[in-house]
Amino acid sequence: MSMLPTKGVYLPFRNNNKGNKQPISETKIIVFSFLAILIPSAFLLTLPWFSVSGLSFTDALFTATSAISVTGLGVVDAGTHFTTAGQVVLMFLMQIGGLGQMTLSAVLLYLFGVRLTLRQQALAKEALGQEKSVDIRRLVIHIIIFALSAEAIGLVLLAIDWVPQFGWRKGLFEALFHAISAFNNAGFSLFSNNLVPYVSNPLVCLTLAALFISGGLGFTVVSDLRQNLRKGFNSFTLHTKIMLVGTPALLIVGTILIWLLEHNNPKSLGDLSFGTQWLAAFFQSASARTAGFNTVNLSDFGEPALLVMILLMLIGAGSTSTGGGIKVSTFMVSMAATWSFLRQRKYVTMFKRTIPESTVTKCLAIMVVTTIILIVAMFSLMITQKAPFIEVMFETISAFATVGLTDGLTAHLNETGKIIMIIVMIIGRIGPLTLAYMVATPKPSLLKYPEGNVFAG
Repeated sequence: MSMLPTKGVYLPFRNNNKGNKQPISETKIIVFSFLAILIPSAFLLTLPWFSVSGLSFTDALFTATSAISVTGLGVVDAGTHFTTAGQVVLMFLMQIGGLGQMTLSAVLLYLFGVRLTLRQQALAKEALGQEKSVDIRRLVIHIIIFALSAEAIGLVLLAIDWVPQFGWRKGLFEALFHAISAFNNAGFSLFSNNLVPYVSNPLVCLTLAALFISGGLGFTVVSDLRQNLRKGFNSFTLHTKIMLVGTPALLIVGTILIWLLEHNNPKSLGDLSFGTQWLAAFFQSASARTAGFNTVNLSDFGEPALLVMILLMLIGAGSTSTGGGIKVSTFMVSMAATWSFLRQRKYVTMFKRTIPESTVTKCLAIMVVTTIILIVAMFSLMITQKAPFIEVMFETISAFATVGLTDGLTAHLNETGKIIMIIVMIIGRIGPLTLAYMVATPKPSLLKYPEGNVFAG
């Protein structure tokens, strides 16, 4: 009998028939399906129909990786280097990356009348963070409807501002591209200086912020809100409660800190009006948590403000969302576990619910594996790139958390640096634990050895 994934841990499906070979584990399926879309897309972007002046394979691979991992870092200007066809390819990659290849694969199979196998359903449910009893077909339909509806609303609101400015054809295309980029937390912009010209435009800033915040909540949260909103806060799942409290808390704290640190800096917020300062601070606080847009030049920020941005990027958005990072729930559970330890409590509790020990262990494992990956990546960049440490740290975490904000280093990366960043973006999107499971195949065991004491701290 097959063994389904439990508690977010990918376990290989095993067959008791000795004559059959062991199937490929779910982690390898996820990685290989990601690469199966990425590599052909990179080759596609090297073709003359998709770029104005040609693109090397490394640059094409970097761009395709950035798009499908919904990061937004670019070694070329997406607005001037790619033709309209190339920009359409970027939109498709961002949509695939944001919704996830498992979701879109399920949609295509259903469209052609093919029924998902139990294993495919288990993979899709695991990727979307759902329980085994969920109707995956109905869930996928709701996700697609939600995504397309949000992007359509964003398209209309952005078109109100950009159609009069650019004309119908270009204005609608710009609005569509940025709506897809924002909802999927990709951060790609067709403007050479990103959204700096719109720093004082509340329609553009608030529309885009609403898109990447809603996309970053996570499809499980949206589904729970849709079903239980009328019943009140207490009817929500624990994960939804954590996201509904953690998301606004991070937005508010980030906004206040950025304003306090930069409102007297004439290079960033100092020369803006009081209201525009707060709008810019809010936008950057929201964008730092994986969206990747900027309305001010981050190279003008002081190092304390950059550190705040780095922390926000690392925390990221919600699980099963279009965003990246270690996830808000991982951060919140880790903080709750630390608080419980300091208070010498046996169990970790949040909102009058006990967090399973396996979930706490998983969150701590994510923190440790993430730290190791970031240290290795930053060390590699430090010995291959001539750049200050703060830039290396900012760019590495931006790539890992699939944010796309840059302090200027990405545009000056050499070939080795580009390859390192490509690997970091891929790991950031598929998840550090997925990589760890692929390298070290899980082997559950019921064997328990005698306990031994270890002095810690």
